[in-house]
Amino acid sequence: MRKLFCLIVPVLLITLNSCSDKVTGPNPHSWTSKADMPTARDALAISVVNGKIYAIGGWNGSRLSVNEEYDPVTDTWTTKASMPTTRSSPSTGVVNGKIYAIGGLKSFTSFHSVNEEYDPATDSWTTKKDMPTARDDIAIGVVNEKIYAIGGWDNDNVYALNEEYDPVTDNWTTKASMPTARHSHAIGVVNGKIYVIGGSTLTSPNEEYDPATNSWTSKKEIPTDRQYLAIGVVNEKIYAIGGWSGSESLSTNEEYDPQENSWATKTNMPSGRDVLAIGVVNDKIYAIGGWNKAEHLFQSANEVYDPSLDQ
Repeated sequence: MRKLFCLIVPVLLITLNSCSDKVTGPNPHSWTSKADMPTARDALAISVVNGKIYAIGGWNGSRLSVNEEYDPVTDTWTTKASMPTTRSSPSTGVVNGKIYAIGGLKSFTSFHSVNEEYDPATDSWTTKKDMPTARDDIAIGVVNEKIYAIGGWDNDNVYALNEEYDPVTDNWTTKASMPTARHSHAIGVVNGKIYVIGGSTLTSPNEEYDPATNSWTSKKEIPTDRQYLAIGVVNEKIYAIGGWSGSESLSTNEEYDPQENSWATKTNMPSGRDVLAIGVVNDKIYAIGGWNKAEHLFQSANEVYDPSLDQ
């Protein structure tokens, strides 16, 4: 019926556009549901090694040490060796094929400085040197095989701290503090620079850290003020997805182009979620877990976003 309509009225621009194979504007087909994570939870951390996604720790009424591996090729989950230290809100970074789970929450009044290394090749954990400042809701960026643990909070402070961890020497070094102290933010790394976006402020800062010069620069703010968001990077673009904005769990998806210092609205995630986590495999973004405030439910959703279909 669509082809017949196009033949009958070929001169109408709107009809020609509808006949084209190219999709313009928001495209719901850019999101696809995949196999749910076995353990519904929020405040988890995700890292990717050798094309596999590792979902570690979190909270679902209890703090968790669970470690579940997702294989996007087979769309299956496998339980792996649990993290030694049970905690919610750890942050993770990958160096040389190993995952470092750092910081987090012991209880509502106690905060972690623990640093534990997971080796997917041996499915084993090793204790490493603690982060100097115990804190929760930090975000991590990895540049040149160094891990930068930025921001966070404890009962007494909201931090602008930037502490660098070198897995080779197992040592920490204090670096230039972030201009805006905050927690519950997210990080994307593009071309060796770290972009710290959103978080627990009245605005939504976007601050760029250059490890080469140990300096910070303010960039264009994220359009939608939010915290507890997650970030994925594909083709040097940063996708800020989900989060919480005072009264609701968001499905918002906004793309930041560091080269142009500009933001664009993209197709929303199918389900509104905050305190979720993201892994990127083969230029696709896997948004996993979280919390939905309206439903008051911990989430096991695994929704994959393909930016190439959302142009």
